[in-house]
Amino acid sequence: MTHHQLADEPTPTLTPVRHLTLRFSGTRRGARLARRLAVQQFTEWTSLPYDSDQARAVALVIAELASNAVRHGTVPGRDFRLALLLLPDRYRIEVTDTRPERLPSRVTTPPVDGTAGRGLLLVEAYADRWACKVCDAYTKTVWAEVQHSTTGA
Repeated sequence: MTHHQLADEPTPTLTPVRHLTLRFSGTRRGARLARRLAVQQFTEWTSLPYDSDQARAVALVIAELASNAVRHGTVPGRDFRLALLLLPDRYRIEVTDTRPERLPSRVTTPPVDGTAGRGLLLVEAYADRWACKVCDAYTKTVWAEVQHSTTGA
């Protein structure tokens, strides 16, 4: 079941098995590279195939989070940060951008005739949990977790 936390809820302390953090340009190319790297790291760290359901879920989630960071979260000339954490039973994707005042809104049904606004519905559908937190006066982080093991939910 998907869980969306509000920005002011505490997040638990995480002890990752593996961790990687990189910066990407706040461009469409940067978002595309972030997606490719996140999926590659996921398959390498978990030994799951690139075409597994979990890898596809990671690809959809990271594509949306990175795209939102580029579209709505960056100031010209600023990068966004991608952090990947392999936890014992899940893969956590964190995207940090430079617009803490622009929080993602709670997922609602998009307009029937609209062509935008469906991305967070994908995150809601494919991530097991996701949330947003304001880190400081200059950044916010949107994170999502995808299960990679068959134990737990």
